[in-house]
Amino acid sequence: MNAVTICAEPVGQYIKIAKEGETKIPLVLKTLDYQKEKDGKYARDLDGIMKSGLDFTGMFSLLNAPLNVFSGGDRYVVGERQVNFPALSSVGAELYAGGVMERRGSTINMAMEVYDVLTGKLMLKKLYSGKRDDLRSIGHRFCADLMELITGKPSVFDSRLAFVSLNGGKKEIFLSEFDGYGAKQVTSTGGMALTPSLSPDSGLLAYLTYSGGLPDLQIKDLATQKTVSVMKKGVKIDPSWRNGTLECATTFSFEGDQEIYMVDRNGSVGRRLTRSRGIDVSPSFSPDGRKMAFVSSRHGSPQVFIKDLSSGRESRLTFSGKYNTQPAWSPVDDKIAFTSMQKNGEINIFTINADGSGLRQLTYRARQNEAPGWSPDGSMIVFSSTRDGSRKLFMMNANGRNQRSLKLPGEQMQPSWSSLR
Repeated sequence: MNAVTICAEPVGQYIKIAKEGETKIPLVLKTLDYQKEKDGKYARDLDGIMKSGLDFTGMFSLLNAPLNVFSGGDRYVVGERQVNFPALSSVGAELYAGGVMERRGSTINMAMEVYDVLTGKLMLKKLYSGKRDDLRSIGHRFCADLMELITGKPSVFDSRLAFVSLNGGKKEIFLSEFDGYGAKQVTSTGGMALTPSLSPDSGLLAYLTYSGGLPDLQIKDLATQKTVSVMKKGVKIDPSWRNGTLECATTFSFEGDQEIYMVDRNGSVGRRLTRSRGIDVSPSFSPDGRKMAFVSSRHGSPQVFIKDLSSGRESRLTFSGKYNTQPAWSPVDDKIAFTSMQKNGEINIFTINADGSGLRQLTYRARQNEAPGWSPDGSMIVFSSTRDGSRKLFMMNANGRNQRSLKLPGEQMQPSWSSLR
């Protein structure tokens, strides 16, 4: 098996499909071939990992491979076997992915290839290696490469989720992989940790705790476990990291009104970003960090505003709906997700472009849907919902399709999705 990577130019129609998210790409993901029977378990585990990972993205329609997927050559040697493209076309496939798994001692080698079925063009050929305990990582590295090949940008497979978990009446913050796998508790506050926010490099976690009934903003270095507190009196609400920096913004009331300020990673409070009558909360920054979406009650009910941090100019973004909160700016474009309380008492998630156009409702008739957070590639949104009774984390594609629960134990809320590690 040669450790060679061949990446052809992505086919234009795949990029269009991935961007618009309206149609799934028909993909045959063939089960891995292997020669030694004792390697079968590892191959089957890798098959499941890759299938689940690609299915999670909501971009693929996974098809069963035809029986005559190969027309000749050595099926155990990637690059020598001949892929039967007419057979793949007959089942509706546009992409084919398959490979061979081999175990040498404690090392797993997985050689994969991807073809454009319509043209017969080889798009990817690569060897993935790791230890037997690293099967999830091996499988997801292939999924990440396939996604980047199609979309032209990194995907979700090396990102993390932070969220509040409610168990036994206590609220603590947990970290997990992008799909909720491997969730681990990272705060021990005694029962009240809220509104987690992961820094752009995923190394810092800002969150609120309550000590003696008073709110405390803390910033935790996840590598060293060192935590600093922001020593200011009064209200502290909703920390959010500014892209391209290691500063976060949050609401303080130490000067009277509730306004938004910048805070550096060491806990020092910097410049004040808003100055208005009424409450200003819930900052979220544009991909380049030059603009900030936030919520203000300056005109009565809460609405989403945008501030240009260079010029200081502020403009109201939302006009439809009387109670709009929790803006989340996409990390890749000018689309902003937010929550809106409806007349029937439901809370639903909408998206809108930063210029006020393109208002779109994503959730319907599903009780309370709150706290949207974007995946690092802008293709998905994580949110909390009470549609099944208790509060749980859900995922959906950026267009609102493919809504599904992460099925974590207990109750969860206030998710934050990191950038790539």
